[in-house]
Amino acid sequence: MEPDEITVYEAVGGAPFFEQLVERFYEGVAQDPLLLPLYPEQHDLSGAKRRLALFLMQYWGGPTTYSDTRGHPRLRMRHLPFVIGEAQRDAWLGHMSDALSEAEDLHPELARRFQDYFAMAAAHLVNAP
Repeated sequence: MEPDEITVYEAVGGAPFFEQLVERFYEGVAQDPLLLPLYPEQHDLSGAKRRLALFLMQYWGGPTTYSDTRGHPRLRMRHLPFVIGEAQRDAWLGHMSDALSEAEDLHPELARRFQDYFAMAAAHLVNAP
């Protein structure tokens, strides 16, 4: 990275952006009868929220807290115990897209990069027909 370049993490304002994005995302998940059963701690999604926020912060150039505390992300392996088909993928992506669309002052290019990443990641985790 060039000295005058900033990370996406920095461009969106750091941790607060990701924490708010994840909070909005889980508002949808908490009401979704297709996705909520995939969360072992359905009654308290705070752990899932924290893990996702930390992962996204790290992925987009923020602190490495996720890997420091949990090791390599290994997203596909971590999600393998859960049946994730096209319906779950689409529901997950729908809630994330909704959360992203509510982000204030997000530059359209960054919104597109986030959307592209989330679509790729959701597709990568499908493990069932």
